Amino acid sequence: MKLVIKLGGAAVDDRALLDRCAGALAGLTRRGYRVAVVHGGGPALTRTLNQLGKTSEFVDGLRVTDAETRDVAVMVLAGGVNKRLVAALARAGQPALGLCGGDGLAFRARKLPANGRDLGFVGEVCAADPSWLESIWARGALPVVASLALGLDGEYYNINADQMAAACAVACQADALVFLTDVPGVWDAERTPIGRLSTAQIAALAERAVIQGGMLPKLEACRRALGGGVSRVHIVPAAEVDAVAGVLAAKVQLGTEVVAA
Repeated sequence: MKLVIKLGGAAVDDRALLDRCAGALAGLTRRGYRVAVVHGGGPALTRTLNQLGKTSEFVDGLRVTDAETRDVAVMVLAGGVNKRLVAALARAGQPALGLCGGDGLAFRARKLPANGRDLGFVGEVCAADPSWLESIWARGALPVVASLALGLDGEYYNINADQMAAACAVACQADALVFLTDVPGVWDAERTPIGRLSTAQIAALAERAVIQGGMLPKLEACRRALGGGVSRVHIVPAAEVDAVAGVLAAKVQLGTEVVAA
C-alpha cells in the first residue's frame, strides 16, 4: 500500500512531536506500507525571514514569495527542515532520503496564475516523475520531499506543501493521503470537528467563511487528490499520529475524512 504523509506545523517544529511522528512512520514502513513524506516548514521559514528583516504576507493561505524569499525558502525547506526530518527518521531506525522537487526533475512547476494578486515565485505542480520515489522505496528507504519544484523556466518555485502532497500522491498512485496537522480536523460553524466531509460541501463552507486561511489550500489539495485517483484522504491531528494505522484500517475514527462528492 502506497501512503503519502504530509507533515507541517508543530510536527516539523517540535522535536518531541517530530520524533513521535518519525517513529510512527517507521512503524508503518515496517508494516509494509510504502511511505513518502512531503513537508512544509512555514514557521521555520517565517522565523528566518523575520531574522533577515523581511515581513511575511499571505493571500488565501499562500505566502507571497519574491526572489529573496524564494531563495530563503530553498535554504530553509530543502536544507534545514528536510535534513531534520531525515535525521528524525534515522533515530527511529528508518533510512530516509531527502530531496526537493527539483532533484532529478521529480516535480516540475509553473507559476501560479495571478488571481488579482501576483504572488511572485509561487507555483503549482504541472508534471511529476514518480520513478525517483519508486527507486528510493526499492532500496528500503523513505523519501522525504520538500515543497519546492523547478519551473520550466529553470527557476525554483515555492509550492504549497498541501498541494505538493496531493501532486505526489496522484503521481505515485497512492492508496491514501494523510495530512498531519495542528488542528483536530476541519471544523464546522460551531467549531466542532467534521468527521466526514464531501468535496461538494467545501465550496459552501468557504463561501460562509467557515473555512479560511491555510485550510483553503489544504481542502483544495484534498479535492485534487481524490480527483486524481487517490482512494482515501484524511486530515488527522499530528498529536494522534500513533492512530494513523488504525484510521487507515478503518478501525479508528479520527480527524476528518474527505470524500469525493
